[in-house]
Amino acid sequence: MRQAVLGIDIGTSGCKALLLATDGALIGSETSTYDLAQPRPGWTEQDPALWIEGTRRAVGRLVAAHRDVEIRAIGLSGQMHGLTPLDEADRVLRPALLWNDQRNGAECAALTERAGGEAALRGYTNNRMLLGYTGGKIAWMRNHEPDLFGRLKQVLNPKDYLRLVLTGEKATEVSDASGTGLFDVRARGWSFSLMEKLDIDASLFAPCHESPEITGRVSRSGAELFGLAEGIPVVGGGGDSVIQTIGSGVIAPGDVQTTIGTAGIVASALDRPIDNPGSRLQVFCNVAPGKWHAMGVTLNAGFAMSWFQRLLRGFAAGRDWSYDDIAAAAAESQAGSRGLVFLPYLNGERAPHSDPDARGAFIGLTGLHGPSDMARAVMEGVAFALYDIFTVMREAGIEASVVKASGGGARSALWRQMQADLFGCDVVTTQGAAEGAAFGAALVAGLGIGLYETPEQAAALCRPLTREAADAAGRSRLSPGFAVYQALYPALRDNLHALSRAFDDIQT
Repeated sequence: MRQAVLGIDIGTSGCKALLLATDGALIGSETSTYDLAQPRPGWTEQDPALWIEGTRRAVGRLVAAHRDVEIRAIGLSGQMHGLTPLDEADRVLRPALLWNDQRNGAECAALTERAGGEAALRGYTNNRMLLGYTGGKIAWMRNHEPDLFGRLKQVLNPKDYLRLVLTGEKATEVSDASGTGLFDVRARGWSFSLMEKLDIDASLFAPCHESPEITGRVSRSGAELFGLAEGIPVVGGGGDSVIQTIGSGVIAPGDVQTTIGTAGIVASALDRPIDNPGSRLQVFCNVAPGKWHAMGVTLNAGFAMSWFQRLLRGFAAGRDWSYDDIAAAAAESQAGSRGLVFLPYLNGERAPHSDPDARGAFIGLTGLHGPSDMARAVMEGVAFALYDIFTVMREAGIEASVVKASGGGARSALWRQMQADLFGCDVVTTQGAAEGAAFGAALVAGLGIGLYETPEQAAALCRPLTREAADAAGRSRLSPGFAVYQALYPALRDNLHALSRAFDDIQT
């Protein structure tokens, strides 16, 4: 019987489960999709029951297709920052507030002030209280849903709620805990002194472990629900934005990962917890013990492409306008989009500008521009957003010797080449990266039971598949547009805010 580890990722749009052989070969994967709710503009919620049913379906199909496989361990990953509120009987009190929920801006500001200001808050956590972090969601629930808040006994992130159902154990680990806004990243532990200052009950939070630690075993009820053998060890796992770096082979300084999914991420592994310049980055604990993780997140990567796709389909009834079609149209233009620049802040922004009221724009339109120029400008705007984040990382002393591209956008050679030209180094895709955070979760599961001696050995399984080399001529054509891109938000901010205020009562 073949032996394998199981990685499970609770994503925003679906659950992915995969089996990884002990030698690093992918045996198979399954995905089960589900919906999210948007009860008001800027609000995103999800019923945790969808995660459990999605996991049950994905794992069930995977196990049924590979009955000759013995599962040695399970690693968990999931969307970060999601507030899953439980009562004293571990019942879900309300739909979970997701990572991209924008409702708690006032609460984040109030918590920051109560902590003594942003610099003082960084002294506790090395991070700002970003919109979307779990701490701000707790404060929002306290202010706006006092009856439910009075029954609140436990707060779990999405993957940790799955752990509870799977094992009966309440636990989290250092990478996901880093994204609550209440965690001392330098000390790799909860900041109880900050919680006391903010009047947040520390008992709401589960014990925190290093990511490869075994945090429970599949219970009898978990085995029956998911079709797994009772007693399989379940490791801590990791938040998706962090764990997917090891799943792309990013483990050493100089390795940088970019991800183009719904959101866009630029991330790097660190050997020490750097100071966070102006709180514009997120500095978290890595899933590798003794290492840290720096990243910036733009909320508008694949989201911008899907918006443009909907726009094109609306104007061209009967044409599919797949992402490949859009990329092919973009290739008909030229680097620099013939002087057209796209600001992709369609859903507010997080990094390097934390601003829920940021908005998008096309700048430089003339009567000579056509769909191919607009398509290329959208793709370049997303690449500019990633490189804009990296300029902040560079200010903190982080350099890139190679960029490892992941997410759905990594399938586009044009997008990869844009990144190579901007970052000035090779851009590669790696074996397993296309599987996302579930692949990283499987590697961490293998670490937890000793299949791999070190995180570096696990990361070495992520072998290069494609490579785009930096082109100096391409960079020279992109540089003028990027310079304009960087100047746009400061120049337009007040006007964008005025538009946001003027039309914030429009329901979409």
